[in-house]
Amino acid sequence: MQVTRVRRVKPARSQHLKTATTRRIRLAAAGTAAVALAGTTATAYGTTVSFGDHQVGTEYADGLQVSDNQVIKPIGDRLVTQTGKFMGSTVSPDGRYLAATSTDRSVALQIFDLASYKEIWSVGKATGVSQTVSDVTVGQEGPTYSPDGTFLWLPQSGGLTRFPVQADGTLGAGTTVSIPAVGGHAALTAQSTYSPDGSTLYVAVNGQNRVVAIDPTSGAILHSWDVGIAPRELAFVGDKLYVSDEGGRRARPGDTTMTSYGSDVVADTFRGTSTTGTVSVIDTARPTAAVGSIDVGLHPTSLLVAKGALFVTNTNSSTVSVVSTKNDKVVQTIATQPWSGSSTGYSPTDVTLTQDDRLLVTLGRANAVAVYRYAGSPQEPVSYVGLLPTDYYPSNVAAVGSQVVVTNTRGIDARGPLLTFNEGQGTSPATGHGTHGTTASLTKFTLPTDLQIAKQTSTVFAQNGWGKNDVKEAGGASGEHKKAVPVPAKIGDPSTIKHVFMIVKENRTYDQVYGDMPQGDGDASLAQFGAKVTPNQHALATQFGLYDNTYDVGTNSAEGHNWLMQGDNPEYTESSAGEYTRSYDTEEDVLGHQSSGFLWTAVQQAGKTARNYGEFEYTEGKPAGATWQQYYCAATDVENGGDPAQLFDSSIAWNNGSVIPSLDAISDHQSPSFDTAVPDIYRYQVWKQDFEKNGPANLNMMWFSSDHTGGTADPEAQVADGDVAVGKVVDTISHSKYWKDSLVVVVEDDSQAGADHVDGHRAPVQLISPWAQHGTTVSTYYSQINLVRTIEQILGAQPLNQKVAAATPMFDAFAQTPDDRPFDAVPNQVPLTEGVKTLPSCGADTLGLTGSAATKLAAEQAQKTVVPAAEKDVAAAWTAWSKQQYFTGNGAKADYANPELMNRYTWYQTHQWQTPYPGDATIYTPDEVPGGYIPSADQD
Repeated sequence: MQVTRVRRVKPARSQHLKTATTRRIRLAAAGTAAVALAGTTATAYGTTVSFGDHQVGTEYADGLQVSDNQVIKPIGDRLVTQTGKFMGSTVSPDGRYLAATSTDRSVALQIFDLASYKEIWSVGKATGVSQTVSDVTVGQEGPTYSPDGTFLWLPQSGGLTRFPVQADGTLGAGTTVSIPAVGGHAALTAQSTYSPDGSTLYVAVNGQNRVVAIDPTSGAILHSWDVGIAPRELAFVGDKLYVSDEGGRRARPGDTTMTSYGSDVVADTFRGTSTTGTVSVIDTARPTAAVGSIDVGLHPTSLLVAKGALFVTNTNSSTVSVVSTKNDKVVQTIATQPWSGSSTGYSPTDVTLTQDDRLLVTLGRANAVAVYRYAGSPQEPVSYVGLLPTDYYPSNVAAVGSQVVVTNTRGIDARGPLLTFNEGQGTSPATGHGTHGTTASLTKFTLPTDLQIAKQTSTVFAQNGWGKNDVKEAGGASGEHKKAVPVPAKIGDPSTIKHVFMIVKENRTYDQVYGDMPQGDGDASLAQFGAKVTPNQHALATQFGLYDNTYDVGTNSAEGHNWLMQGDNPEYTESSAGEYTRSYDTEEDVLGHQSSGFLWTAVQQAGKTARNYGEFEYTEGKPAGATWQQYYCAATDVENGGDPAQLFDSSIAWNNGSVIPSLDAISDHQSPSFDTAVPDIYRYQVWKQDFEKNGPANLNMMWFSSDHTGGTADPEAQVADGDVAVGKVVDTISHSKYWKDSLVVVVEDDSQAGADHVDGHRAPVQLISPWAQHGTTVSTYYSQINLVRTIEQILGAQPLNQKVAAATPMFDAFAQTPDDRPFDAVPNQVPLTEGVKTLPSCGADTLGLTGSAATKLAAEQAQKTVVPAAEKDVAAAWTAWSKQQYFTGNGAKADYANPELMNRYTWYQTHQWQTPYPGDATIYTPDEVPGGYIPSADQD
């Protein structure tokens, strides 16, 4: 087949790019490094196509390319830390130190000296921390200093830890202050604050919908108040305590609701989103008085009291409410949407006021600080000044004297230490970039003049791709006079594609699957699931196009499915990462849903149909006792001409669904959601029965999760199973009457379980259609956000938020003339029963071999399940561990297991329990793994 390349000039590392104005230099960061940057105005991009062939993790003249369709080049001085993501921060009363909570690298707390601009202290479980603690969970908000700066309170899942602060800003030994669980719900401590007289500590108990008063000396709980749903931040005015309730008010009789951590939240049950936001008001001088409530925007988070006003960031409404503290009324609402292309998705996360009355609001999803002039009175309208660029996802902003300090949750993206993965059978350990190489950063600057800020605004527009790709509606009456093309230039114009099939897989990087394909930018040494394991995906990439510069945005599954189904990872999920107790995957948590809804609701609102086969579902539905072996035998028998009714026998048939009514209504309830004890070939057969009986919808969503690994078969066999299922889906569609106007999209939810030589977020993606660019390598920078925009553009749906609206559809993935040749699925080269300890009743997979060859292959598979006598106890310990990781059964959770433990479990399986994990002296039990702990609260 003729192979051509699309939109990519690939120079040597030391040459200048033809599409850039500077050398491509990999950004290298030390353990903690400060980098001074000048905030200059960049040339406007207009659309993300102008990111050209940018690669994530590379520094260009315009800034560092990150994985979510942005470049970052913040104003001021940057201080990067490689020990995880920041959750929240606070500045000491004297303005000298900044304390930040963090997660994902087993470091819970970090202290920075703002004068020397260096990290001076760290607390956690990771190697090299200054102070070791056993509990590294952290709440959604930052720590709290006592008014005199002598103590620091760390919010955690079950309460708080109080640390004495030394004269040099470092910490003494901590004391745990527990807040007991109530009705099975942990405290999930959010912000705490002292009373104005300093005598009492007040704590927002996010998991229990209450605020408690604590004696800061003894830790005793003095009083408790019920407030709204999921309290976050606190602010005092005299004896009056304001509380932001991110879930809004309590439900009343007659309200329609959805749940979040056991609480009924007032909700829109079509979109599956919360519909109220409130600030509770407590009179602490009268503890028995009724708690008041102020209606504000959706998902209120940060509070600031200043000059007669209470400022409230309404994260899901992209607004700031200004409340008069005299009468507790909202007197104005500040719209923080700087770009006209979309009204949602900017995520204001924090607010502060400078000495010269300039109001600063961090816009998490815009990587910017919005600057306003405050007139000094709540009723006087604020005036918009402009935007200042930050690093990736600014979460907190503080005015410290003449300086402004911004805490950036994701810093410079996943450019931390290289990570090692040991996944594929017979392959070497793969070391490269991984999504859990997370970073965070501080940026510090003197606030520019209003004129300078106005000039910086164009930089922020350029970094977000805003301005020249605004959403355009089709002209005429629904565009019926326009010629149909694969991806229309305007929403509502006709497309040659009528049916989109999205297959969501699990956790692989580009190099891990396609690193061995010479036509792409791959590293063959990292291809742990190369052509032998994934022959169908390799054949599909060869026939329909290889995409070697496309990125998954999320760190893990909790984020990844949100990026695909919402085109965003809402603030709630971002800030819950320090505990993952309230939610991990937020499919069934209403607070994790953005106000604009989901991909399927956008498609339905465009007048199109949608159908779901397990994606974004976690409702229980698997029969007790059903085994992988049963599903495997049913699927293979049907494939060989057996009765399809056996797929739905009561012993194995699923009854699955979603708590989101709009998703439940379009779901095939017999399609399994995540469960590693269900092979993907069974999922394929269930889908096929519905496809052949009812035909496809306009949007069809499937979750094929075998390549997650951790199931009944060994990792190699599970990935091969997923590959076979993908090949068979495409085979079925391409030999049907629907092929001529179909598009099959194959995408990983995230890429966290593999290494990549470019960036951990680079992932395999496939666009399969008669209208696809056959035989090409497409090297344009794209992400999952572009993919979502492409699907919406084809189906005439409005972009879900500003991230999707700013994204360019993947125009260069399509041809104007179709190639209708079908795809013939390729037989697997790895037995799907490899590693299965108890072979299914239908026998081992012998790859179609017969006679002595089949007997030999079956014997080899059986040998791979034998555990050496010396390691039987260790293997038993790991088996017990695996049963606690939600790999299978009702309530299965993707990516729940700690990566350090999961890596070793996979290694031991693929090396038949005979070889220690690289760098280890022996084969460890789960409890012996250095840095390992169960469950993983701050990673996965």
